[in-house]
Amino acid sequence: MNTLDLVKRITDILDDRQAIDIEVLEVKDLTTVTDYMIICSGRASTHVKSLGERVEEVLEKEDNIFALRKEGMTGGVWSVLDYGDVLVHVMLPEIRQSYQLEKLWAKNRVVD
Repeated sequence: MNTLDLVKRITDILDDRQAIDIEVLEVKDLTTVTDYMIICSGRASTHVKSLGERVEEVLEKEDNIFALRKEGMTGGVWSVLDYGDVLVHVMLPEIRQSYQLEKLWAKNRVVD
């Protein structure tokens, strides 16, 4: 699966689970860490946890794609899944508002 297909696959999974305000940012010209960041919110800590878990579960079982690293999966505040070229951030709305990752990378938004 190429990188853009992976981005689409992840956003579809998040959308199916009713993630809030899914944003995709292309950052490959600004950092060597990743090419794309997917940022979304969950309604509550249980929703944040379930969104991250669902992305991980579907990609592992259906696509044989495993996260290189993951952080915050049990806390329900901010989960991060690292798929190399794609980083997935799932946050509570107040955490997202506080860190404003979209504003930091705003000129590189590729999907609304």
